[in-house]
Amino acid sequence: MSISELEQLDVATIREDFPILSRTVRDGRPLVYLDSGATSQKPRRVLDAEREFYERHNAAVHRGAHQLAEEATDAYEMARETIASFIGADTGEVVFTKNATEGINLVAYAMSNAATADEDLRRFQVGPGDEIVVTEMEHHANLVPWQQLCQRTGARLRWFPVTEEGRLDLSEMGELINERTRVVALIHQSNVLGTVNPVAEITARAREVGALVVLDACQSVPHMPVDVADLDVDFLTFSGHKMLGPSGIGVLWGRRELLEAMPPFITGGSMIGVVHMEYSTWAEPPQRFEAGVPMAAQAVGLAAACDYLTEVGMDRVAAHEHALTEYALKHVGAVEGVRIVGPTEAVDRGGAVSFVVDDIHPHDLGQVLDDKGVEVRVGHHCAWPMHRKLGIVASTRASFYLYNTLEDVDALVEAIKAAQTFFGTRGS
Repeated sequence: MSISELEQLDVATIREDFPILSRTVRDGRPLVYLDSGATSQKPRRVLDAEREFYERHNAAVHRGAHQLAEEATDAYEMARETIASFIGADTGEVVFTKNATEGINLVAYAMSNAATADEDLRRFQVGPGDEIVVTEMEHHANLVPWQQLCQRTGARLRWFPVTEEGRLDLSEMGELINERTRVVALIHQSNVLGTVNPVAEITARAREVGALVVLDACQSVPHMPVDVADLDVDFLTFSGHKMLGPSGIGVLWGRRELLEAMPPFITGGSMIGVVHMEYSTWAEPPQRFEAGVPMAAQAVGLAAACDYLTEVGMDRVAAHEHALTEYALKHVGAVEGVRIVGPTEAVDRGGAVSFVVDDIHPHDLGQVLDDKGVEVRVGHHCAWPMHRKLGIVASTRASFYLYNTLEDVDALVEAIKAAQTFFGTRGS
């Protein structure tokens, strides 16, 4: 990807849509925001959509017969339609959660709840002798819930190892995914390594043995075109706050026939069919999984984010980030004493570039970078086992989005060199 191709995206105009990017930090330094993998910034359109909902339509969704309640309900369900279209889904397959973590837990708890559910909801029952397969590069959100499900049910947890190059080792996939496998849960794009995993190959093997596939798409839906029909997985989750949308809302997509076969995770108001003192019945999906008053304003804001990204073009977003990643791998990786963590070529790789700097702890490095106005993420990035596998305590991560520029990468490189000078390691 050439710099001229990068310029096809009018980043200067895009940046004008994001008020926060014009502010200064740390004694008037320009803000260089390289932490979109943790949370993205929000364009005015998203802020305005959420504010307008509160100012003009605020009421409890799916409750009340008055005009505001009707308007709020319409806005909420229209948002569901927009978000479903963004990922190529049917509207009835989109469940709103408060984040992707809750979406993964929803599936995991539904599987343990199936043990005591009505007979027609026991398709998801898991027990001793069953196996759940994850990967060694998972975010804790797609690891800990499956650990806990195994502890609750007696199932066994297994995983794909990560190679030194930051790729999944599929050499034993035929044995790892077998007739005992009930679920294969994996991350689409690593939040640390940037690795884009071979979902199609893994899903094909899961299909051979009848296992369900749960995909953590938090780092892919915001950054590349994603179509659930093309992916052919069974469940997919992502968070609004990582894709220009509000905090406090996520999405669980599931195949309609699977959602209909799942018992609920959280029970209470809104998710019921009929309630008696002795028993209750459940609503059809997606309402079955949306107990309580929903996050209507956040859904409207997320729909506005989807519209914004659609107008920009997800192909162009992906190409822009690819060019930034290539540039960062070349220039950050060329700094003496810096080692890239993960693939060093921009092949099957997204815009998260993690690295370690000789003789400087990531937390110390992060403080110096922050003093220069360069905002990155430091630590284990909620992927502790993967860092342990690669033999590092922590790393520094720069993650890019549609509003970042080559100059942002240059600022990162200069800040790293400044840190090396500050700690006396440059040239050693």
